[in-house]
Amino acid sequence: MKVKMILPALTEAKSPYFRPIKYSLFPPLGLATLAGYLHADDEVTIQDEHVEELNLTDEPDLVVIQVYITSARRAYALADHYRAKGAHVALGGLHVTSLPEEAARHADSIFLGPGEDIWPQFLEDFRRGEPRPLYRSQVRTLAGLPPIRRDLLKQYLYLVPNSIVVSRGCPHKCDFCYKEAFFEGGKGFYTQSIDMALAEIERLPGRHLYFLDDHLFGNASFAAGLFDGMIGMGRLWQAAGTVQSILRPGLLEKAVDSGLRSLFVGFETLNANNLRAQQKYQNLNKDYAAAIQRLHDNGVMINGSFVFGMDEDDENVFARTVDWAVQHGIETATFHILTPYPGTLLYKRMAQQGRILHTNWDQYDTRHVVFQPAKLTPEALDAGYWRAYKEFYQWRNILRGASAKSNLKGALRHVAYAGGWKKFEPLWDWVIRLRQVNAALPVLESILGGFGEQAAH
Repeated sequence: MKVKMILPALTEAKSPYFRPIKYSLFPPLGLATLAGYLHADDEVTIQDEHVEELNLTDEPDLVVIQVYITSARRAYALADHYRAKGAHVALGGLHVTSLPEEAARHADSIFLGPGEDIWPQFLEDFRRGEPRPLYRSQVRTLAGLPPIRRDLLKQYLYLVPNSIVVSRGCPHKCDFCYKEAFFEGGKGFYTQSIDMALAEIERLPGRHLYFLDDHLFGNASFAAGLFDGMIGMGRLWQAAGTVQSILRPGLLEKAVDSGLRSLFVGFETLNANNLRAQQKYQNLNKDYAAAIQRLHDNGVMINGSFVFGMDEDDENVFARTVDWAVQHGIETATFHILTPYPGTLLYKRMAQQGRILHTNWDQYDTRHVVFQPAKLTPEALDAGYWRAYKEFYQWRNILRGASAKSNLKGALRHVAYAGGWKKFEPLWDWVIRLRQVNAALPVLESILGGFGEQAAH
């Protein structure tokens, strides 16, 4: 059987060879995971349009496409193309689960929710010649997951080839979270066994790892056991966690001892009323400054996430947020415009209030305003978002943030990481075009390793 798996590029893309660096960070791990269920004699290819041109002249028996909201239009065009050639087209992913009727118009089979239980059933049905049009996940377990087919990934095209996922979902239920609908009908958060996760880590070469889990610290017992097992492996790793988990006594220290050097933290907003409105209760009454200090004292740098456009946000939110992040020495910041994704409670609420401006999914990318804000005009929200990025990454603010560090080495690492990430984007684009992005991995490892030397314990 000939199987083709595709991760389509964002619709706005001009060329698969000219990408912002964030689209060349990680290989399509989800597709490689599904490929692990295929037979050894199946002919399988995985193509990621973010880093390579698609071959559309082939004639596979089965085409599997992972669909995100901002790649939906491109995904549907590819699906229609292969259906016209006689292939059986299967669509899955976040957007398919949110809008199944829309996706079904372009597919022979659609998958709703995680694929661990429904994908093997589909393959059995397909080989028997009786594939169903709809598969809905209900059994949530990672037991028996086959090894990921990393041999199918063009890992040299990515800055972070050693990406890994050891859990699914998140224990929290924020109103704006795109993935909430994805896990409806079953457990919303579950993990691999610790032994299974450690075995996958052992299979990965080199030093650097990036955990793509939504919340690696979401099960404290699992996380602690994982970190204990990783001590002595000599790894340097990055992940995402919450303010709540950072403040948990002992857990952060275990993570650092096992190699944690950078953490994506969802601060989202400095306004407590915004947190309540979005049901982000895990951040309420938490000392953000104390969390930042704990991370920096342990040699962990921070990528802070902030969302603009919540109902309490006014014209002052942009400057106030940037100034706070710089003052606290946050190394890198990711800003977002609040986006009401279909299938979320936020979307339902805004639709009922008549605040959704349009459903052009190409612009549901957290960089465009697609709803009517409460205390801002759409134009002011858009301008403030771009201004925040510009101001946070000005050299004077990078240097000001670096000055918050307790020693010269920490300050230099801050400048290297923040400057290298944002100030040299044109250089990154050319490196990507030359297909040499993986050559920069030793530089990343060097910076991460240097931060670890600051650990206080």
